[in-house]
Amino acid sequence: MINSEKIIELIGISREFEDGVLAVDNVSLYVRKGEFITFLGPSGCGKTTTLRMIAGFDKPSSGKILLNGKDISDLPPNKRPINTVFQRYALFPHLNVYENVAFGLKLKKIKVTYENAKGETIQKIEKLKKHEINQKVEKALKIVDLEGFEKRSVSTLSGGQQQRVAIARAIVNEPQILLLDEPLGALDLKMRKDMQLELKEMHRKLGITFIYVTHDQEEALTMSDTIVVMKDGIIQQIGTPTDIYNEPKNSFVADFIGDSNIFSGTMVGNKKVKFIGNNFDCVDDYPKNEKVDVVVRPEDVLLTDVENGQVKGKIISSIFKGVHYEMVMQVGKSEVVIQDTIEKKVGETVGLIIKPEDIHIMEKEFSSNKYEGYITKKNTVCFGDGEFECDVTQLYPGSILDEDGYVITSDGEKIDLTDVDVDVEVGLKDIEISDEQDIGGVMGNIISMIYKGDHYQLIVRTDENEEDFVFDTEDTWNENDRVSVIIPKDKIKLSLKQEIKR
Repeated sequence: MINSEKIIELIGISREFEDGVLAVDNVSLYVRKGEFITFLGPSGCGKTTTLRMIAGFDKPSSGKILLNGKDISDLPPNKRPINTVFQRYALFPHLNVYENVAFGLKLKKIKVTYENAKGETIQKIEKLKKHEINQKVEKALKIVDLEGFEKRSVSTLSGGQQQRVAIARAIVNEPQILLLDEPLGALDLKMRKDMQLELKEMHRKLGITFIYVTHDQEEALTMSDTIVVMKDGIIQQIGTPTDIYNEPKNSFVADFIGDSNIFSGTMVGNKKVKFIGNNFDCVDDYPKNEKVDVVVRPEDVLLTDVENGQVKGKIISSIFKGVHYEMVMQVGKSEVVIQDTIEKKVGETVGLIIKPEDIHIMEKEFSSNKYEGYITKKNTVCFGDGEFECDVTQLYPGSILDEDGYVITSDGEKIDLTDVDVDVEVGLKDIEISDEQDIGGVMGNIISMIYKGDHYQLIVRTDENEEDFVFDTEDTWNENDRVSVIIPKDKIKLSLKQEIKR
C-alpha cells in the first residue's frame, strides 16, 4: 500500500563517466513507501545508471540520494536495506533452489540481545539459526509460488521459474526496497506477460517499494503506480500510467508510450489548430501562428461517411491486429493511423472525425540544430564532431575571400578566421544522410525515428562526443543504421561567437 511518506529522494543527481559521457543529468524525484515506480526509456537513456546509484553500485558525480531522509550517497551497497534483481539471474548452478535462496541468509549476521545472570543486557553478533533460515526461505518461496521446489536443481527450471528464484533470493532478506533491472528481458513474450501479473501480485503481498527498470512500454503501463520517462539522462515526464498515456508532455513521450499520430501543426486561433489540411477545435491554448506538434492516438480517430467527416481520405492499408484493425488513411500528403473494430477496405474513401479533447497540442521540441564550432585554416567549419564546407563571408556582410583565403571586409580589412569560434545553426530540413561512408561531414547512427504524419523526424548521433543531428525527411530509414551526415554549404548559418583579435 502506498502512503505519502518518501522512502527515496534523488536531489539533483548527475553521473558523468570517466570518458566524459553524461549518463544522468541533474535528476530530481522521490519514491513513496510501498510504491511500484518504473524508470522507462530507450537504451542509453540513463535509467539503469540511476538504479545503480540508488543501489550504491555507482556513486553520483553530483547531487545526493536520501533514504528515509538520510543521505546515503556514500553508503556502500551492503549497508543499504536494498536488494537488486538483474536481467541475468546469476543463480548458482551447483546449488538447488533452497540453497540459492538461503545463500545470503547463511552469511548474514545479526545483533542478538541477551540478559546475563546479573540482569545486565549484552549484545552479540550471531548468524541466523537453521530454523530461522528455514522459515524465511519457506515464506519467500511461497510468495513467488515455488513451494515444493526446494530440492530442484535450478538448471531444470524454466526461465520464469529461475526468475522467481532470483526474486525469492532478493526478498528473503526483507529489504525495504527491491530494485529490478529489466528482470523479464530474457523471457519469451507469453512468459513475460505472465510474469508481469505475478510481479504486480508479489508487490501487493510484500507491501514494499519496487523500483523497476524497463524499455518495454507495456510492462510499465501494466505494473506501475508511477512511471518516470527518461531520454538522454533527463526526465521527460513523471506520472501515472493513465496520465503518461493520455497527456504526454512532448512528442518523444507520445511516440514512446503506445502508438501515436504526430503531426506538424499551426495554431490558427483561440483553441483552434490546423493540421492535415484542416482546422480542428482543441482544448489547448497556444499563441496564434505558433508552430506546434499535434498528437492524436490511433484509437481516437473516428471514421465516418465522407459527407460527415471533418476531413476525407483514402484507406491505403488495413491489418487485423486481433482486437482491432489498424488502418492507414492518406489525407493529402499525410498518413493517419487508425485503430477500429470495424474495417474499412483498402481503396475506400471515408471521412474522419477527431474530437477536441482527443487532440493534444505541445510545443515543438526542435526548430533548428544549434552548435558551437570554429573555423579551420581551410575556411571550413568544425562542429558536431565533423567538418563541413561553409560560406565564411556571412560572418561579415559584404565581405569577400581573397586568393589566399583571407576575408576582406567591406571596409577593406583583412582577417584570418583560423580557429575563430562561431555559433552554427542548421535547419531541420537542411540535413541529408547517406549510407555511403565519407561523403558527408561526419558519420553517426540513427538513434530515433518519429513519424509525423507526412514525414519522419530522425536523430543521428555521432560516436566521439555523441553529438545529435535532428532533421526531417520523407525517406524511410531504420534505427541503428550507420549513415553519413551531409549539410549543403549554403544551409549552414554562421555567427561570430566573440570579437576576433585582428
